[in-house]
Parts: sequence; C-alpha cells; structure tokens
Amino acid sequence: MRVSIRVDIEYQITADQPILLTLEAAQTEGQVVVDSLLEIDHARLQRMAGEGGVGARVWAFVTGERFVLRYGATVDVARAEVDLNLLAADPMHGLPPEVLTYLRPSRYCQSDLFTEFVAVQFGHLAGGAKVAAILDWVAYGIAYVGGSSSSTTTAIDTFNAGQGVCRDFAHLVCSLARAAGIPARYVSVYGAEVNPPDFHAVVQVWLGGAWHLIDATRMSHADGLVIIGVGRDAGDVAFMEAEQPVQPVRIEVSVRRA
Repeated sequence: MRVSIRVDIEYQITADQPILLTLEAAQTEGQVVVDSLLEIDHARLQRMAGEGGVGARVWAFVTGERFVLRYGATVDVARAEVDLNLLAADPMHGLPPEVLTYLRPSRYCQSDLFTEFVAVQFGHLAGGAKVAAILDWVAYGIAYVGGSSSSTTTAIDTFNAGQGVCRDFAHLVCSLARAAGIPARYVSVYGAEVNPPDFHAVVQVWLGGAWHLIDATRMSHADGLVIIGVGRDAGDVAFMEAEQPVQPVRIEVSVRRA
C-alpha cells in the first residue's frame, strides 16, 4: 500500500530555541520511503539516529520566535497482518540484547505493577495467544475518550480510570505484555485509517523472533501504518521537544492511501 503524508505545524517559541523533532517516516522493515521533504523556515537542521536505531531525530536550530514546519512523504508499506495465536514467545535467554530493554518497566509503563493481574487474568495462555487476549482486554475494557488524559498519564492511571487515548492504550498494552514476559515497545506512527488524522501510537511485540505491530484502539491495521520511531514509551518518541515553553498555533496532519 502506498501512503501519502502531509504535516503542517506552526508554533510560537522562545527566540532562537533549538527544537528536537521525531516526525519523519522511517526507512525500516516493512516500509520504503519513496520520497520525503522536511522544510522549516529560518532553521538549520541536524539529523541523528532515532531511538533503537529506528528512524531519525532532527535538531532544528531556529532563528526567530516563529517555528513553521512543512513535511511531506510518500511511503510504500508491505507489511502483512499476522495471526498472533500462531506465534510463540521467545525465552528470555534467547532474546537479542537490544530486545531485553523492552521487558523492563519505564516511566509511563510500570509493568512491575501489573505482574499479579496478568498472572490471574492471562496466566492460562502463552505466547501470541496471551498477547491477543491482552489486546482484546484493553480494546474492550478501556474507553477511547479524547482529552481524557495528559502528558503525565501513566499506564496505571489509565488502568484505574478505564479510559484514555491512543497513547494510553499503547502504554497499557506495553505494560501488560512486559508483565507477561513478552517484550513490547511503544511505536509512533502515521495511520492511513486513523480518523481524524493525527500522530498515532501503537505497539510492537516481540514474538517468534520478530517485531509485530498491534493497535488496541482498533483504528488501524499493520498494512496501513507508517512507523516514525520506537521507544520504551512516549517519552522516547515525542514528535516535538523544546527546552523552553512553546505555544501551538496550528497543527495539521493528513494521512491517506495514495
């Protein structure tokens, strides 16, 4: 599937402030960036590798107090849906070193607080079947409510509140999977099926020796997702970071099947 992406952002910023961005489509397994153009007014750009070597981060050294960004990309996605129930979990001692990180608790994914719940709720299952059950539990047990959470909301907050947005769904799935001994990482994406279009959050779980995309919000499917970056949680892949306060003026995201 070919996906077309357009992002227009305008912020009021402190004069001459560096801005760190994670919003370009990644050249990574399952997708090919056919063309891509990032333009930022009055800025010098400096790129570096993204978290876990997936995608890229961009420092924008902006002159002035206005941050104006335009980004467009065309991406070919060749990623098939998989039946989670057919996938086995890898033993901890057999995991690649870079995957072990995604078994551990993080700032927004306190997987250590869910160990007992996961054992009681999903202990009779194993591997991909356990992940599928976790996905169903979150999809049907947590209500998607826009504006119901904030940048400080954690997985345990979402669990207790019973509501959240895509970011919260992803944090909770990551936490439950990690508590079950299955590596899971937070994934920032563009989704062709997400309505209204926006930066979206899903999860990758490590099963059968590979990463597999899942979305507990049920808004998207693997063949319509364009990966931007990955991390332990949202703190690793925020689309924009700044040292000083910034004020949004306009954020427009368009994602469609080309």
